[in-house]
Amino acid sequence: MKVFSGTANEPLARAICQYIGIELGRATIRPFPDGETFVKIEENVRGQDVFVVQPTSPPTNHNLMELFIMMDALRRASAQRITAVVPFYGYARQDRKDQPRVPITAKLVANLMVAAGANRLLTMDLHAQQIQGFFDIPVDHLYAAPVMYAYLRQKRLQNLVVVSPDVGGMKMAYAYAQTLQAGLAIVAKRRRSPTEVESLALIGEVRGKNCLLVDDLTETGSTLVQAAELLKKRGARQILACVSHAILNEQAIERLRNSKIDELITTDTVLRPVITGVNITTLSVAGLLGEAIKRIHNNESVNSLFEFNGGRTS
Repeated sequence: MKVFSGTANEPLARAICQYIGIELGRATIRPFPDGETFVKIEENVRGQDVFVVQPTSPPTNHNLMELFIMMDALRRASAQRITAVVPFYGYARQDRKDQPRVPITAKLVANLMVAAGANRLLTMDLHAQQIQGFFDIPVDHLYAAPVMYAYLRQKRLQNLVVVSPDVGGMKMAYAYAQTLQAGLAIVAKRRRSPTEVESLALIGEVRGKNCLLVDDLTETGSTLVQAAELLKKRGARQILACVSHAILNEQAIERLRNSKIDELITTDTVLRPVITGVNITTLSVAGLLGEAIKRIHNNESVNSLFEFNGGRTS
């Protein structure tokens, strides 16, 4: 077994290798003057079970192309099996044709991954479950929730209500509420533009409660910030947000600095610069992904990883 990393999140790849107990595979990745990407695998991979860690976070197109080129190099070097480890799957929100003459880009990316040489996909918290069906290869879909649960239990929050910031996240919010034995509420929103949303109504009681907003992804922060504003107006006490993938562009960071969110809890699926003025707790999913890689390599079940906690299964 060998694990290689693109440039999108090398610290996560190194943490995964540390968990497994192997060295990160050696590869040269550098740009040509014209912007094209050059990749050379610096060690023998013939007949090896190879895993390539590369979240397709911004710059999405660059990171995708880098992943394709790495897998093509590995395939041409006679790797026995290539597993694309994509902790964050870019283009996941373009998963259906919701207006005339638009693509289904999430499906296109799936086709390109397979064409580039992927024999298997390991990913985490897909924005839409149906994306698994876009692949004609096995897909192992993990969740960051068990790592989140372990952290939240340590905080021992009382009078907790789990809040979905939109209708689409209701299933995730219900799962959190059941596990944490908390109440449940939902915010109804209206999207004004790709970067602006408006929270319209709240279903559920939050007055005097600690609230936990849960979502799979935030990029502009608008949905979370608007929901938190509404919760505060309805009498919520402490407001926390749990987000699997926090991309956080400059607009999101500024919004979070001025928001009612007391703590943003997220994971290291994507690489972020140091952010000041925002209380961010980053939990590592390296152990979860490392355990999945070990089990895939050994042809073992990954089902029990849904109850994964701190490097061990419960």
